Amino acid sequence: MSTKKTSGGFPLVISALAILICLGIGVFIFKMILGAPSNFDGGDPDKGHPHNLLGTMYKGGFIVPILIGFLLTVFAFAIERFVTISKASGKGSAEKFVAKIKALIAAHDFQGAKAECNKQQGSLANVVYEGIVKYEFVQNDSVMDKEAKVHAIQKALEEATSLELPMLSKNMVVISTMASIGTLAGLIGTVVGMIRAFAALSAAGAPDTSALATGISEALVNTLVGILTSACAIIFYNFFSNRIDQITYAMDEAGFSIIEEFQTSGK
Repeated sequence: MSTKKTSGGFPLVISALAILICLGIGVFIFKMILGAPSNFDGGDPDKGHPHNLLGTMYKGGFIVPILIGFLLTVFAFAIERFVTISKASGKGSAEKFVAKIKALIAAHDFQGAKAECNKQQGSLANVVYEGIVKYEFVQNDSVMDKEAKVHAIQKALEEATSLELPMLSKNMVVISTMASIGTLAGLIGTVVGMIRAFAALSAAGAPDTSALATGISEALVNTLVGILTSACAIIFYNFFSNRIDQITYAMDEAGFSIIEEFQTSGK
C-alpha cells in the first residue's frame, strides 16, 4: 500500500538558485535603479551628491545590494511557503473537516470518510486517510489482538504524519536565517559607512557638518534595509509557524479520534 504524501516546496537546488537570483536582482536594482544618473547632481553616481532617497541608498555602499537580495529572498520564500502550506491545508475549513470525519467514523461510514479526505486533500486529509485505511484493515484481522490493532493504527498515523511534517517546515530555515543575518548585515554596512564618513571628515581637515550628516544618513540606509528585512522575515516566520501548528494540531486531533473510536467500538 502506497502512502499518500503532499508534494510542494522548492527542492534544495532550486532554493539555492532562488537565493542567487534574488541577490542578482538586488545588484541589478542597486546599479540600474538606485544608481541611475538622474538621482545625483550632475548625473554622476560616483561623485555627484544624491538629491533623493534612491541616490542616498546607492551611497550606502556595497552592502546595500546584498541586503536588497536578502529582502527579496524573504519575499520569494514567503510566497513559496504560502502556496505550499495553503495546499497542505487542503480545501475548506480544517475544523469543519475534522468535525465531519469524527461524525463519519462514529457512524462507521469509512467510505464516506475516505471520500471526504479525497475531497479535502492536503496533508491533514492524507494523514486521516491512512488512519482510516489502517482502521479498516485491522478491524477485519482475526489474528491480532485489540492492543496490537490500536498500536498498528497509531503507527500508520505517525508514519503518515512524519511524511507530511518535513514538507510543511521545508525552507522555513531560510526565512529564519534571513531574520538573523538581515540586521547583522545592516549593522556591518552601517559601521563601514560610519568609518568612511569619519575618515573623509578627518581627511578634509576642517569640520564639515554637512558632509558628516550626509555620510551618516548614507550609512544608516544599511540599518534601515537590514531591519526591514529582519522584520519581514520574523513576521512571515511566525505566521507560517502558526499555520503549521494549526495543521499539526488538526492531525493529532483527527488521529486521536480514530484511535479513540476503535478503542471504544472496534474489535
